[in-house]
Amino acid sequence: MLQILRYNLPMYLAAGAGCLAAALAVAWLPLPRPLAWLIVAAGAAAAFWSAASLAASYWIYDRSALGRWDWLPGLFEAPPRRWAQIHAGLDETRGALARLFPRAAGEVLDVYDAAEMTEPSIARARRLDPEPLPARAADFRALPLGDGSCDAVFLVFAAHELRRPAARLQLFREVARALAPRGRTILVEHLRDGASFLAFGPGFLHFLPRREWLRAAEGAGLAVAAERRITPFVAVLTLEKRR
Repeated sequence: MLQILRYNLPMYLAAGAGCLAAALAVAWLPLPRPLAWLIVAAGAAAAFWSAASLAASYWIYDRSALGRWDWLPGLFEAPPRRWAQIHAGLDETRGALARLFPRAAGEVLDVYDAAEMTEPSIARARRLDPEPLPARAADFRALPLGDGSCDAVFLVFAAHELRRPAARLQLFREVARALAPRGRTILVEHLRDGASFLAFGPGFLHFLPRREWLRAAEGAGLAVAAERRITPFVAVLTLEKRR
């Protein structure tokens, strides 16, 4: 939760300043009643979503099963012999993957692209928390992975940083190319849906709807083999090549 607060600190400070300004305006200015109520409602919404987003983040990242990763092996029919983890500068799973699949060879790729990943929060996160372990810099358009070389590819809170649909499709096609027969991609993402709107307010627009992930998967020749939720806010899609 504290990481979320740090990465999005300007947004939370702006929300706090807005709430304070709304309170002062209503208290001290001779506003028409409808306008005063509108300002109060806007300030209350900002305060609610600031608190709700932090509470949801605490539930997701600090209290749920997500960060323990022990549910990952159950997504595979057999333990992968080689895996690749793709991130945009925030390595969520490397230590867990080495622990869960000790006999597998792993590759960690950092596909951060400042021209494509334009949200300020990702640049701030990379600056505040430099990667402690080296990752191989890679172009998401041409991953340095051999054809059919990976039994598993992990995309954990990374693919949504590519804001253009065409860029996401390029990444998914590269992932599909690297997958071995019966290999699987594990996509972990927040979804742009009602639950996320209740928790994150307008911030839910940073997430992508489920249909967008299905579109990218279909365009890359991947199909959903399984799907689950971890808390109401995080979706895990297990994708595999169409046979």
